Amino acid sequence: MATVSSFEGLSHPSKSELRQFAELFTPLFAACTAEAKREAIAALSQNPNVPSAVAFFIACQPIALSAPFLVSSKALNDDTLIAIARTQGGAHARTIVRREDLSPTVIDALVGLRHSHQMPKRASDENKAALPGVSNATDTTIADREENLREQLRTMARQFRRPLGDALGVRRLTDVQEALLVRFARERNARQFCTALSDSLSASHWLSERVMLDISGQQLATTMTGLGMDFADAAFVLECFYPHLTARDGDMTRAETMLDQLDAAQCEDRIESWRRADSYTIDPNREAVAARADAGDVQRLVVRR
Repeated sequence: MATVSSFEGLSHPSKSELRQFAELFTPLFAACTAEAKREAIAALSQNPNVPSAVAFFIACQPIALSAPFLVSSKALNDDTLIAIARTQGGAHARTIVRREDLSPTVIDALVGLRHSHQMPKRASDENKAALPGVSNATDTTIADREENLREQLRTMARQFRRPLGDALGVRRLTDVQEALLVRFARERNARQFCTALSDSLSASHWLSERVMLDISGQQLATTMTGLGMDFADAAFVLECFYPHLTARDGDMTRAETMLDQLDAAQCEDRIESWRRADSYTIDPNREAVAARADAGDVQRLVVRR
């Protein structure tokens, strides 16, 4: 920490000072405690002058240590971020998605990223939620307990309806793809959302735009259910792009009700039929134009809302 503090005091470090810090940092970091490592990384995450070699070294640390640096550091350029996302696995890539200043270059790289080795998302949490005897110890009112029970029952129903072929080649979102879709929905960025959705579907930009232009939200709900998006994330996305779905319908929003009524296997079949039709009709020249366009119709639809 003394070394880090001394480096922080240099407002404009010279090349020799940067080189000296890079040479000292790695062996000192390896020798210190886990708490000291966390403190050092937290401090350096706010320093834009961190040498590139040190920045890459920190970013490659286990995610429990490197997360603050991946989210905040200005010392990580686009090439480094892309390299980290591609080499360090899903947890690092999902953390990079949380950066506020992602460039189009990094976003494009993340959109196309695949992590086939990932385990199903939040499986242990869902299994716990599905146990009838599990309840939140902080629930102190009858209304809270009833709402918790209703959510447990909905979770169990969704699991029972889930097709047996889930793990047998069915198209599924990766954690990175889901994180990007949620991020673009939160930003109301319809253009980037369409691009990420096209990649998730392995289909044309035109197909994702047609899905988005269904103002009822039914086609997007079908798509997200068929791709296996987490229920809460899917409801959030629908409510971001289609505000009328935020209205309450009993103890659920209209978005949640819409998703709850969908059958995952039927949604998968629907997606595959859309993709087949898309592959028959896609014009490569038209698709190239779409990739350069601003997705104006979809963007205007979201802005009006």
